[in-house]
Amino acid sequence: MVRLAIAAVLVASTIVQFPVGIAARAAVAADCVSSTGPGIPPPASIPSGIPGFHAAWYGQSGYPTLCPGDRSTAVVAFYNIGSRGWVNGRLGEVAYLGTWGPEPGQDRASPLGGDGAAGSPATGWPRYNRVAVQPAPYVGPGQVAWFQFTVIAPSIPGTYRLSIRPLIEGAQWMEDYGVFWYVTVAGTAPVGSQPALPSRWPSRSLEIGMTDEPNGAAAMRASAPFAFRYQYLSGGVNTGRGWTTWDSNAQFPTTYIQDSARYGMMPVFSYYQLRQSAPGNAMGEPASDFANLANASTMAAFYADLKLFFQKAGAQSATTVLLHVEPDLWGYIQQRYGDDPTRAPVLVGASGAPDLAGLPDDAVGLARAIVKLRDTYAPNVLLAYHLSVFGTNHDPLYEKPADATLDTWATRAATFFNALGTGFDLVFAEFSDADAAYKRVQLGDGGASWWYPEDFVRNVRFIGRFSALSQKRIVMWQIPLGNTKMRAMNDTWDHFQDNKVEWLFDDPGRANLSAYARAGVIAFLFGRGGDGTTCACDAAGDGVTNPAPIGANTRASLTADDDGGYFRERASAYYATGAMTLP
Repeated sequence: MVRLAIAAVLVASTIVQFPVGIAARAAVAADCVSSTGPGIPPPASIPSGIPGFHAAWYGQSGYPTLCPGDRSTAVVAFYNIGSRGWVNGRLGEVAYLGTWGPEPGQDRASPLGGDGAAGSPATGWPRYNRVAVQPAPYVGPGQVAWFQFTVIAPSIPGTYRLSIRPLIEGAQWMEDYGVFWYVTVAGTAPVGSQPALPSRWPSRSLEIGMTDEPNGAAAMRASAPFAFRYQYLSGGVNTGRGWTTWDSNAQFPTTYIQDSARYGMMPVFSYYQLRQSAPGNAMGEPASDFANLANASTMAAFYADLKLFFQKAGAQSATTVLLHVEPDLWGYIQQRYGDDPTRAPVLVGASGAPDLAGLPDDAVGLARAIVKLRDTYAPNVLLAYHLSVFGTNHDPLYEKPADATLDTWATRAATFFNALGTGFDLVFAEFSDADAAYKRVQLGDGGASWWYPEDFVRNVRFIGRFSALSQKRIVMWQIPLGNTKMRAMNDTWDHFQDNKVEWLFDDPGRANLSAYARAGVIAFLFGRGGDGTTCACDAAGDGVTNPAPIGANTRASLTADDDGGYFRERASAYYATGAMTLP
């Protein structure tokens, strides 16, 4: 069987206008000029005559810099080093280039080209996941094939990567030589523009997920075609109570990943270990985090614990895993040290962790350490940063600022994130950690935590500006599950009212969902942030409950879930109508 080594040869650009957003185009049109860098020559020596189908990389042209919407012709050269020829039009013998790697991923669509299917742009590829087919009817042993195809620059400035790998269609993938190329789109991303989806992201639709206990994937998926399920990893790295002790041989994440994949859901973990580690666990927040960040022994244990998670997740390489790293920590760091993370002392290289020698001992070093461990041990894991209001120490819900002030806060949050300069794939944001009625009844806030339409508008503006400035998509996380519809919601323990579920998923015109999608949101993950808040489960253990209504919550319970079954009903209805395509 032929194995096809791939080389990306990008020849001189042929500039063609292509419809893009006017705002995005205008941002760079004044001074944008497309260009192509120098090519890469073929290797000095190449083997030949290997039995079956084989190929070797044979050179490539340079990486292009394009204006948004411009096109460039790519030519990729391969040398047939096998004993069998490649025959065009004959399944099992015809050579193609297929999409590969982490960007966009095996057989995934790319924003750089395609046939118009699966969300790809129409640039004349054979299929959305087949970049090119062999150019000649027959490419014999010892001959060179020059694969040619067209790429298009997305409308959002930035750097895009496309990985490719050769295959004999209908037979096998060829050797992976790690061939890719960069397409740089000139200019600065305009505010309000949409970032690219993370590589390996499972969908081009707006998806829903929820917190779910171990071994619960089958029941969860049976209630609605959820795309995600999530679980905290907590307990501390040096306390004897952390996640590594929950199952024998630290198998907890392995089992959770496998159970999720079995039922078609992406596993999501919120890694919340630092706060609960010693010696900081004897203190309150945020002092606990800062005490641990300055303790060499604790930080060495922290990196070892994180490394073990990546090793466990990396062993499940066929499954994409999402790790949400240390909720609140990044906000506390920005709050104390300002918008420059290099000012925040964190033991990284000085912790003695062998994988991290030489990394700077500051918050940038911490972010780099997390990414390095992921890249080394688990490239199938996506990393999520937590956007916390603790960072600017301003909460739009309570302060209700003017738009200009809100924009300033979002810009500060993005400035800090961008200064980390590392490979987080997306960002988690949140509404609140508890139902609004829980905070009124249990914490006595007088109703200040209730969200009104103007609060949602401010929230959309804040995360939309952050998304545009950071060029990262957003996942809304740990969304309260209370509602004002079901009789079960009578503002008692485990049955507190809120309105996030109905705002998002009981809006027939989907205007509210659309607003969040345009702001960069790609998923909503629901789950309670602590005991007593509402659960889409029977946490109260009180079965089907229908107490007297306390307002307009007159609907009888559908299930024993503490929210009366409302969330699962709304999720099922959303998918039955058809998941919303992301902009």
